[in-house]
Amino acid sequence: MIKIGLTGSIGMGKSTVLGMFADLGAAVWSADEAVHRMYAPGGAAVEPLRAAFPDAIVSGAVDRARLAALALTDPAQLRKLESIVHPLVAADRERFLAEAESANAPAAVFDIPLLFENATEAIFDAVVVVSAPAAVQRERVLARPGMTEEKLDAIIAEQLPDEEKRARADYVIDTAQPLEETRHAVETVFADIKAHFA
Repeated sequence: MIKIGLTGSIGMGKSTVLGMFADLGAAVWSADEAVHRMYAPGGAAVEPLRAAFPDAIVSGAVDRARLAALALTDPAQLRKLESIVHPLVAADRERFLAEAESANAPAAVFDIPLLFENATEAIFDAVVVVSAPAAVQRERVLARPGMTEEKLDAIIAEQLPDEEKRARADYVIDTAQPLEETRHAVETVFADIKAHFA
């Protein structure tokens, strides 16, 4: 089975592109969705995070806004958070991969925002970077509920610059173009990857 890593900075359109890969028959997995499941009541991250960040747990679930306030502004706290969450996310990804392989999926696409930052690119046959101009990125992200310039700047500071991601990618998909053009780009990239690795 072909393994494709999908990445890009916040607000670049990864979720949209992931959905397009799913429409083409790929099995898809999202690190962000895995984290959402783990932060929900009964999720795998709730108790470990309660031990490390007790003020971030509300009604048996992780309150993302409280956790961000506790961890995003302090590098030491952020490392602690990552040391708890990243192994849980990796285990979830491996479970998904095993299920996709047993279902004989032709390809699996993994949406991993920090793919390069966490040095996981080597496990994929191809890496696709989703990109858009910085002005488009900021406009998209600042439209999200609860997002501020300060929070966005803190997130961007933790991510590799877009130009570096583009340089390290096997494929780049520009999401600043109309949706149908993005869809066509995804179809072209997917066909090329399958031709090389199938």
